[in-house]
Amino acid sequence: MYENNWESLNSRPVPEWFADAKFGIFIHWGLYSVPAYAPKGKYAEWYGYHCDEIVERSENDRDYYYYHQKMYPGKKYNDFVEGFTAELFDADKWADLFQKSGAKYINIVSKHHDGFCLYKTDYAWNWNSVDVGPHRDFLMELKDALAKTDVRFGVYHSVYEWFHPVYLRNPEEYALTHLIPMLKELVEKYQPATLFTDGEWEHTSDVWHSTEFLQWLYNESSVKDFIVPNDRWGKETRGCVGGNFTSEYGYIEEGKKIEDVELDRPFEECRGIGRSFGFNKNEDVADYLSAKELIEMLCDLVSKGGNFLLNIGPAADGTIPVIMEERLLQMGDWLRVNGEAIYGTRVYSKKLQNGVYYTKKGEDVYAIINRFPFGTQLLELVDYDEKLKAALLGSDAEIEIRNNGGKAELVFPAINPESIDSDYLYAFKLTK
Repeated sequence: MYENNWESLNSRPVPEWFADAKFGIFIHWGLYSVPAYAPKGKYAEWYGYHCDEIVERSENDRDYYYYHQKMYPGKKYNDFVEGFTAELFDADKWADLFQKSGAKYINIVSKHHDGFCLYKTDYAWNWNSVDVGPHRDFLMELKDALAKTDVRFGVYHSVYEWFHPVYLRNPEEYALTHLIPMLKELVEKYQPATLFTDGEWEHTSDVWHSTEFLQWLYNESSVKDFIVPNDRWGKETRGCVGGNFTSEYGYIEEGKKIEDVELDRPFEECRGIGRSFGFNKNEDVADYLSAKELIEMLCDLVSKGGNFLLNIGPAADGTIPVIMEERLLQMGDWLRVNGEAIYGTRVYSKKLQNGVYYTKKGEDVYAIINRFPFGTQLLELVDYDEKLKAALLGSDAEIEIRNNGGKAELVFPAINPESIDSDYLYAFKLTK
């Protein structure tokens, strides 16, 4: 039994399925998807915080307000519930796309900082997608659709709410009477495989009563054997305690990059394909990462012991923007050929080699290179062994290994690009 303290709770191992999964999909979708706007480089899901009035914040943040006054004069953020129609939302279509992408789990935003919920809850009466707006329980629809695939269902849930009157009056009372009961209801009703909390940064974990909730989650809940929470439980907890450690756009915590932090558990990097999590129609194609950039990021993270949680931001009508859909399908095409070098692997070496990413599975080592296999490739982190053999995933080409100063060097024959099933990055399996 886990006790009500961080030392005990932090001793719980992260369930093995999460370390094996490697790739997940984040989904930011809500009322902010109606205006779908943010200044370049900002988060569209923060529209509701910035649109009603100008407070002491940067000039760039004030652009939300100026945009709102121009496009929606006289409207409040809450009025966007009328435009959140989701008439084209098809849970089975989403689930099929996620399966094809190669993702092994998803985190859908059940409630962001605006407090609006995408499911039926007793703790947000008349401010959820069942009571108002589209009158649909999107969490249950998506959970049921994913049950037909091998993609696990998980949720994101904001611990705070910008304008909740109890929170503004007394944060600890809010935690005890609203947050904790709401989390327990969410967990028991939807039984998610992941619980990605956020919005914890204004108070320490004792104010949020986080350890009490996690003690219940680990000892009593129906998901205690497989759920993976994260590390966002108080302003002192990121990268220190909790479940998996989360980074966002490259940082595990402010001022520290992933490669600079020693971790004793899997971590998870989350980011959008562009710079926003919620759909931002102010972004153009130059703001979106290419398929190669995303696949290289996946390989880089996996080689360091991490998972990649790649975000999409659906439109208010329930469609997934075509450029996002294309990127997911490109990820899936690559993973269908090279997934052996990704799923279920572990860190091969803490050292890094530019242009080559290493993973291992049992006694096998995988080297993933970020260029077409032409000429030779020295594997600086692999000792030469005359019994060592190499195979290029997705190809029948015979790959020679020779001794180069005690290190293994791959020697490539002339390979017709059309004979390789892979693009972008190329994975080699090294066996004895």
